[in-house]
Amino acid sequence: MAKQQHLDWDDFRLVKIIAEANGLAGAAERLGVNHSTVFRRLGQMEDNLGIKLFERHRTGYVLTPAGEEMSALAEQMDENVTTFTRKLAGQAVAPAGELRVTTNDTLLVHLLTPIFARFIKACPEMRLDVVLANQALNLSKRDADVAIRATDDPPETLVGRRVATIAWAIYGRVEDFPDVQSPEDVNIADLFDRHWLALGDNLAAMKVARFVREHVAPENIVYKVNTVLGLAEAVEAGTGIGPVPCFIADASPNLVRLSDSNPDFSAGLWLLTHPDLRQSARVRAFMDFMATEIAKQKKQIEGAGKKLPASVPAI
Repeated sequence: MAKQQHLDWDDFRLVKIIAEANGLAGAAERLGVNHSTVFRRLGQMEDNLGIKLFERHRTGYVLTPAGEEMSALAEQMDENVTTFTRKLAGQAVAPAGELRVTTNDTLLVHLLTPIFARFIKACPEMRLDVVLANQALNLSKRDADVAIRATDDPPETLVGRRVATIAWAIYGRVEDFPDVQSPEDVNIADLFDRHWLALGDNLAAMKVARFVREHVAPENIVYKVNTVLGLAEAVEAGTGIGPVPCFIADASPNLVRLSDSNPDFSAGLWLLTHPDLRQSARVRAFMDFMATEIAKQKKQIEGAGKKLPASVPAI
């Protein structure tokens, strides 16, 4: 008579793997343990149950009726776990619910808000919670589900895609440069005698911030601000000249490009999420939609878009 014995998942899994491997050696290799460990565990299980789970033959291990039942249950458990995992990952459900997205103010105001509006119309069961943070939130701690960031060094703990390269150039106010139609009309050396704007110390690591520090005399830096959005506004107000992302400045009829876009200023535009969330239906739907929509504006983001003439009113 079989003994009454509690079994756990690992017991069922062991029987299934031995059967699939047709023996202890193959099972040990799949489990990453020693042959003796598998032999001992199977022996203990059979002793505790009081029944044989395998017949030992020269050609390998063959399941007994009890072993076949355990192996079938293990297969069913495996399928149930896979189904449940896929549901959690969003593969078995339509995208719905709330998604927490973090980005910075510059991207939100000048690029993302219209795209977010289109996403909500396209996915009416979705809700967006947008968190503005000019410093990266911790997606590993689930401070946000998706981050949209300008960076050349995304955290290794996150996964995602680079959807564009954000181009920068030097810009000034149109009325301060009435004879300039393009960078070819500018003597770059003369620009360094003008008033310049710079990013604040919190953004000192950005490539454009380093450029201004290294090339512009400190006495000519008349204005610092700790956001890119604020810098662009100050250039448009006529405070001075400075580096601005092309997708912002080229959309303004009041600004003129004074230099070609400089690859030394550029940064990648990334859609990022935590590895645990990359198969979520919400995350996948959002990231796919964003990648498609951003691709439509890639020329503008990368500084190759058509500049609005001063006679065209701002939209």
